[in-house]
Amino acid sequence: MAAESNGIPTWERKSRIFLCGFGLFLSVYALHVELSRESDPHYRAMCDLGESVSCSKVFTSRWGRGFGLVQFFVAQDSPLNQPNSILGIIFYTLQLGLGLSVSKKAAWFLVFSSWVSVAGSLYLASVLMFILADFCMVCVSTYAVNFALLYTNLKRRSAIEGVKEKSG
Repeated sequence: MAAESNGIPTWERKSRIFLCGFGLFLSVYALHVELSRESDPHYRAMCDLGESVSCSKVFTSRWGRGFGLVQFFVAQDSPLNQPNSILGIIFYTLQLGLGLSVSKKAAWFLVFSSWVSVAGSLYLASVLMFILADFCMVCVSTYAVNFALLYTNLKRRSAIEGVKEKSG
């Protein structure tokens, strides 16, 4: 496995750009679907394939904003109760930006935020399966991106720690 002089595997940067780019695309599309559906109840998204395969049903559900949890602490229309897609846009932008740094702190934050995203993905996947009884291709794709970013970030952190140990 080839590595740059900073110890980070060469495949990592390309993987990060692809995963974060795809995650951003999915998040922006999810936001578009949600806003379109809110303004036009008859809007049909490309990812709405049937009664039990409907991303717009998922995005406009209570769990489509603040993971369905924020509304218990603030008003449903509060600026703090944002669509999950906004959180995704912030997350993937941070992952992309912090991926430019080779510091141990940035690597730690990338791994930590990836674990949080994976925990959120598992939570939302269980809501999708057991409560909404729906299949959302966009949602499942973001879960896969989050797991792949976790793997990428764990590899990156161990590479950075290995270089720091060798350099003293």
